[in-house]
Parts: sequence; C-alpha cells; structure tokens
Amino acid sequence: MTETPNETNVLLIGSGGREHALAWALAASPQLGDFYAAPGNPGIFDYAVPTNLDTTDHPAVVAFCREKAIGLVVIGPEAPLVAGLADDLRASGLAVFGPDKAAARLEGSKGFTKDLCAEFHIPTGAYGRFTDAAAAKAYLAGKPMPIVVKADGLAAGKGVVIAANIAEAEAAIDACFEGAFGAAGSEVVIEEFLDGEEASFFALCDGDTAIAFGAAQDHKRVGDGDTGPNTGGMGAYSPAPVMTDAMIERTMREIIAPTVAGMKKRGTPFKGVLFAGLMITAKGPQLIEYNVRFGDPECQVLMMRLSSDLLAVLLAVAQGRLADAEISFSSDAALTVVMAAEGYPGTPRKGTEIHGLASAQSLEGVEIFHAGTMRDGERILAHGGRVLNVTAHAPTVAEAQARAYAAVDLIRWPEGFCRRDIGWRAVARERAGR
Repeated sequence: MTETPNETNVLLIGSGGREHALAWALAASPQLGDFYAAPGNPGIFDYAVPTNLDTTDHPAVVAFCREKAIGLVVIGPEAPLVAGLADDLRASGLAVFGPDKAAARLEGSKGFTKDLCAEFHIPTGAYGRFTDAAAAKAYLAGKPMPIVVKADGLAAGKGVVIAANIAEAEAAIDACFEGAFGAAGSEVVIEEFLDGEEASFFALCDGDTAIAFGAAQDHKRVGDGDTGPNTGGMGAYSPAPVMTDAMIERTMREIIAPTVAGMKKRGTPFKGVLFAGLMITAKGPQLIEYNVRFGDPECQVLMMRLSSDLLAVLLAVAQGRLADAEISFSSDAALTVVMAAEGYPGTPRKGTEIHGLASAQSLEGVEIFHAGTMRDGERILAHGGRVLNVTAHAPTVAEAQARAYAAVDLIRWPEGFCRRDIGWRAVARERAGR
C-alpha cells in the first residue's frame, strides 16, 4: 500500500521502551498508513513492520523512505540526531520529527548548552568548561562542595559525577580525560550543584513556536530510597506535582522561549522535542541540561496520558504548523516501573526468559513497553539492562502505582528486579493532601 492523502506512512527509528511507547501511541492514529520500525523490538513489532535498515547508513534510510512513500520519520534516540540523520532526510525532502545535527548539540555538548544559557540569560548553574585536567582542577579551588563534573559529550546516561569533595571531583576529572567515557570525555564541564527538586519538562518546537508537552519525574538511582548508583532511569510518573501551572508558565518564559529564540537567531532553529532537565530551586526553575528527544522512561508516562493524536501532532512539528496543533492530556496520573536485568547498571545478565506478560498486560489501565527484549520463537528473553517498562494510569499516582506493581507481581522473571517505591514523593504528597 502507498500513502494516500488521508494516511501517512511512518518510519520509527529506535529500539527501546521510549520507541515502543511512541509506536503504541502512533498506532492509535486514524491517519496512520503503513508503519515501519528500524531496528524495533518485539513490542514495537505488534504495531510496525520490522526492517533490516542500518540507520547509520543515511543514504539507505533515504532510499527506503522513498521506496515506501514515508510521510514522516520519527527519530527516537539521540545518537542518530547528533549524527545528522535528520539533516540528510530533510535534504531529500522528507518530513522528520527531530532536530538537525547543529541543533542536536543541545544534547551532544553540555558546554554548548551552558554557553547558550550564558548568551541568552537562561537560568542555570555557574560553570566552567575545560579541555585539560590541570585547568579543570585549578577551577575547583575555593568552589563550594558538592560540585558537579560532567563529560561534555554523549555518554549513554553516564559521565556525570556529583562530587562531595575536591578529591572526588579530581578523580572524576581524571576519569574523563583518561578515557572512561571515550570521546565524550575529551572536554569536561564543571558546574555549581543546584539544590531543589528535579523535574523533567517537555516542549514541542517547530523552529518558531514552542508548546508545553507535559512534565514528569523520574528515579535515577538503582535502589529503593534513591540509593545506589545512577541509571538511565528506574521509573517515572506524570504529572510532576512540583510543575504547577505557574511553574510551567515560568519555565516556558524563562527557559524554553529564550532557547528557541536563541537557536533561531544563531541560524540553527530547533525542531522536535526539547527535554529540559530542571532543578526547581528557591529562586525558581533552573536548567540542568537539555536532551533533544523524549526521555526514557518519561516518554512512557507521557504517552499514557496523551489524549491527542500523536501522529497529527508530530506532523505539525515537522511541517512547521505547531501553532495550529491540538494538544491535550488526560487528568489521570501515569506511572512506570522499570524491570531491569540482574547486574544492571553494570553488566546485565542476558538471555533469561520472561513469563506472565499477557496476564500482567490484561490488568485494567496497564501497558507493558518492551525496552530490552528479544523474541526466540514464542519466548521473550531479556536482551538488555532495562528490559520492561510496566506502566499504568489511574486517577491518582497512588492508584497508578498500585496498578503497576500488581502487574509487576504477575510477571515471572527471577533474574529481573525493580524498585518498589516508584512515585513515593507524589504518593506522600497525595496522602498529605497537597
């Protein structure tokens, strides 16, 4: 089947839980025509046709899109964006959801983002950026502790150390320059530690217009009570109680709007989703960092709450029509629990079988998004660190939490684990009546 005037053929790039959630939401659109995924995962293939595309081979992706009359390419992860896939697709006349390479530097280089903040007066922590260890260590003198040391480039969710003292900060600097994070650590950003409550805030942008697209809070530490090493995220919930209407308005005015205007002024307009990692401080919202794609696992809870047609919204972004888009969210809360493989966030144990997914999925208000699985005949096997996102929606965070953990308890996977306290701050707020 080729694309018709009322249908849009879509290619989704990516293979994680974020992309499964996007596929689930896109599949609900009455506008969807043929739907392809590269590389995809067993959950995504419930909706999309698998392809053998090498997404690092940009001419091959362009050729595939022409052959299949693709009307929209949705790029899920950051690496293809930083590598310029959106540029090559747009140069061939294709509609793309995701920023060009120059705009993707907002995630690809932390120093780039900090310099943008300085130029356009966007609230963020004080910082310095360095290309050698000696200068970086000299910067530490007299600075209050704790302090944050970051590898400048993409480090797969790693490369950030909150150093309690100068010795820890110097060790983090040495790790970067000694190659612990590869090329990502060839430059280091050192920044002020911001005290407050973190939130993940999302805004859609078409180069000119920016519209708020929800907020969430995630849990980065691997263990209950926010203990243990940082991960890519062990769970999330939405909405974020700290992001009141007033705080959202202030974030759009003080952070998102000047970013969009600044990028346009520089000749690198941003088109896609801006994911602002915020710290809500006593002074108000301050930017910790930008990502240039949906968060994972925040995307999962946003998609569970989205009432609008996702395909129509993403097309409006890609075609510069965002001002006319209709965006609405359910008043329900959504919560996702990450089930991870034994060994994560170190070396995860792969190849173990997961049972009970159908029973868990059958519970009211529950969706299970595959993040790191593979299919072996009729069996679903673990094939990554973060393996499943057990997601639920309900009128309150507490009810969504109860539904999600009821589903978790129906999944039989002895080699997997999860946190048992996702959403604890919001649940405590609800119980306190705030």
